[in-house]
Amino acid sequence: MNGPFTDLSKAQINKLYDLLGVHIYNFNKNQEILPTIKSENIIGIILKGHAQIINIEYNGNEIIIENLLKDSVFGSNISLTNNENYQIISKNETQVLVIDYDKLLNPINLKFPYFNIFFKNLFDIINTKFKEKNERIRILEKKQIRDKLLEYFEIQHKKNRLNNIYLPFAFKDLADYIAVNRSAMFRELKHLKDERLISINDRKITLLYK
Repeated sequence: MNGPFTDLSKAQINKLYDLLGVHIYNFNKNQEILPTIKSENIIGIILKGHAQIINIEYNGNEIIIENLLKDSVFGSNISLTNNENYQIISKNETQVLVIDYDKLLNPINLKFPYFNIFFKNLFDIINTKFKEKNERIRILEKKQIRDKLLEYFEIQHKKNRLNNIYLPFAFKDLADYIAVNRSAMFRELKHLKDERLISINDRKITLLYK
């Protein structure tokens, strides 16, 4: 998938920054991002690093809503970042570009070819984002931990057409992503290994049943 600035030269990116009046923020590891840029009308782009959108439940439990890696796009209108129970936490040193939503939708932008390239890239990323949300809903609809894991593996397999799946996050984060108890998930992974359905090497999971 293309990034937001694919097919744009450095000069064009600088012009785009000026056109949109972007702001760039730097965050240290484990720093909360949301209070700095919380707004009802922003689009954020991860320029480098890794962050997570987390839902803090009434009992203090944390559920990972979304992983934000380089070129990920988020915002109040597409990620519900204005939800008072949500936090965005940097998992390592992270740089975030922020665009005012109203400036992004200014019709005058359309006369600049570099903006049209950027906007198409942005639209493609957001479209993929909504597909991923639907994929997660399919996982969460499963009742059993085994079924949740197998559904996750199946989705990743169909994306890459490979039997090797590389987790984009730690196993403990996988448990949060599929909304199950971590210890119970590790037990189920062991059962799947013992049944020779999968093998695990660090974050690489090989599907042996394919």
